[in-house]
Amino acid sequence: MRILKFLCLSIAFISLNVMAQEQNQEEARKPGHTNQNKFKQLYDEFATPNMFRTGSGAPGPAYYQQQADYKIDLEINDETAVLSGYETITYTNNSPDELTYLWIQLDQNVRSKDSPSNDINSSNVTPAQSASRFASSYMSESFDGGFNIESVTSTDGNALTHMINQTMMRVELPTAMKTGDTFSFNIKWWYQINNHVTDGGRSGYELFPDGNRNYVIAQFYPRMAVYNDVEGWQNSQFWGRDEFALPFGNFEVNITVPADHLLDGTGKLMNREDLFSSDMMKRYEKAKKSYDEPVVISTQDEAEAREKGRSKKKNTWTLYAENVRDFGFATSRKYIWDMMAVKLGERDVMAVSLYSKEGNPLWEQWSTKAVASTLKSYSRMTFDYPYHKAISVHAKRQGMEYPMICWNYGRPDENGKYDDRTKYGMMSVIIHEVGHNFFPMIVNSDERQWTWMDEGLNTFMQYVAEQDFGEWYPKALSSGDAAYPSRRGPAKNITGYMGGNQDYIAPIMTKGLNTYQFGNNAYGKPATSLNILRETVMGRELFDYAFKEYTHRWMFKHPTPEDFFRTMEDASAFDLDWYWRGWFYSTDWVDIGLKEVKKYYVSSEPNQYAKNYAQSRNLNLDELKLVYLVEEGSDEFDERLRKGTSADNSPSLKEYMMDNFTAEERKTIKQPKYFYDITFEKPGGLVMPIIVEFTYADGTTKTETYPAQIWRLNDNEVSKAIASEKEIVSIKLDPKLETADIDTSNNSWPKEVKDSDFDKFKNKVKG
Repeated sequence: MRILKFLCLSIAFISLNVMAQEQNQEEARKPGHTNQNKFKQLYDEFATPNMFRTGSGAPGPAYYQQQADYKIDLEINDETAVLSGYETITYTNNSPDELTYLWIQLDQNVRSKDSPSNDINSSNVTPAQSASRFASSYMSESFDGGFNIESVTSTDGNALTHMINQTMMRVELPTAMKTGDTFSFNIKWWYQINNHVTDGGRSGYELFPDGNRNYVIAQFYPRMAVYNDVEGWQNSQFWGRDEFALPFGNFEVNITVPADHLLDGTGKLMNREDLFSSDMMKRYEKAKKSYDEPVVISTQDEAEAREKGRSKKKNTWTLYAENVRDFGFATSRKYIWDMMAVKLGERDVMAVSLYSKEGNPLWEQWSTKAVASTLKSYSRMTFDYPYHKAISVHAKRQGMEYPMICWNYGRPDENGKYDDRTKYGMMSVIIHEVGHNFFPMIVNSDERQWTWMDEGLNTFMQYVAEQDFGEWYPKALSSGDAAYPSRRGPAKNITGYMGGNQDYIAPIMTKGLNTYQFGNNAYGKPATSLNILRETVMGRELFDYAFKEYTHRWMFKHPTPEDFFRTMEDASAFDLDWYWRGWFYSTDWVDIGLKEVKKYYVSSEPNQYAKNYAQSRNLNLDELKLVYLVEEGSDEFDERLRKGTSADNSPSLKEYMMDNFTAEERKTIKQPKYFYDITFEKPGGLVMPIIVEFTYADGTTKTETYPAQIWRLNDNEVSKAIASEKEIVSIKLDPKLETADIDTSNNSWPKEVKDSDFDKFKNKVKG
């Protein structure tokens, strides 16, 4: 019986031990996880490199792109505001694929009466609103400005089967197109031009009180969609926000307008001498040699004289453009026209402005100079502008771009007066829209899918160009402005958005149509991220070389985001996967703070750490000859330690110096007296470099930058040991606000105590 009891107790004891061991193992064995390290490579996110697009970010040996050439005849009826056209498209299949149909973009159909573009947006009843808005919202018939397709035919006149799905038209091919095949077909159409001031839109006209119109016309013709190795046909519908994906080609365009109109657009004006007066031709020749000031081709007096007439005659303006992805033009009898030459490399390019008298004096002062400055800045950062001109057109409430031409807002009041907001707004929109010639008109990204690739890259370049403009034309700056006051680009300007409600923020890598806060997401955040990358993370030399390499690789081609990301790394030897992941694939924000700062002095007395160390290993401290550090304010600290040098306070250190350094060397050797243990914390999700400004007791400062990789093994907090000959009296993180840190209240030591709004009010009252 005793044996049985013993066995039972033994078994119970063993069972308890086994259970305890299993429980301990379960507690120790935490759930596994995938690699969540912020420095993980982007292999999971990126497509596999192939013969079309290489791992370096360059086009591959099998890269191809389609070509679409256009011959277009247009006419604008100025009385009815109807545009009618007839075009012949010649499409070349350079892909390895056989095509049985073609997709055509009918972007103007976004303005069709039955367009669902407005139905995808939520709307509410506004309890109080203006009579005009109420009438347009609830009482007016919807404007019908969609394409009226009259015919789609082959070049021999036979009708081609076609189907229209909202803003896309599929044309069935009589015979499948194989690699290298070309196919030509005709489309005849017309549409009612919209008033873009009252009805919105990127294209249309402004109606002036005297009945004159200013037409800025784009998306006016059925345009070929892109077919490529990434998506096949890019036939995503146009809902009004996401812009365009277009193939390159050549354009021959004849535009018929009233004879008293002036007109310019994409391409070379082929019949200038037939359309310009002798005075205009003389001024034009003078402008081609004027590099400092614009020359007026058509004066304000001449424009005002034309405004009073309504010619029944017509003129046809012929424009020809090679290797462009799109076409736009502007026409009116109200135009003042000026130009100046810009030297880019060995070539001269014409900077051009078209504007009505309502734009003066602001436009005659600064429009063409802003165009010229932009061409120089962008060419310096990318490639020399390849086209022969760049045009800025004055159009109310507009900011839109096409190859060689763009329309821009900015209008003084009726007395010709304007404030800084109007002036800088006009300059910035001109710089931005002219800059779009580079992104995406030449570096031809897919705007329909990746809005940031044109708007974000271009807004980054806009910031660079604005700063150049302020430097090159200081008279353009308002009194008190030492530099151009750029709205987007500086890191501090994006913190409100990045630290905002996460329910209304989307990663940059989101289709433009689906993003919240479109301006911040597609323009501001990517522009700021690239500015930080250039100024703070990579440095200008590495960034500029890689950025220029990207533009050279992909000019007149169709890059993807991965091509950009890969090229920036390939050309710089800078691993940036962590940066792209954080800034472009997440909505994390930057918040790095000073958690703790400890100050130490060298001591001759063993501290508790050393005692514990020696005891645990049964060692004799006297034989170890250690250098001891004690924390200021601890029980082990002695005020006398402040007075002596490190060698004075540590016999072991002094002995070591005597044995290992000559008398001459000891005179020059550094003897740090103050030792600091600084702990940085990271409440924010983004890993970023830690920029630290140290201020010393003698008033001097020093800035250190610790690379972002300091966070690679601990995403929450890291420490740095600092040895200093001078006493540090304050520490500040990100002193120039260059990392977009959303909370600077934890950036200082000693912690800065800021007055509350009530304290500020109280002090003001006392004062």
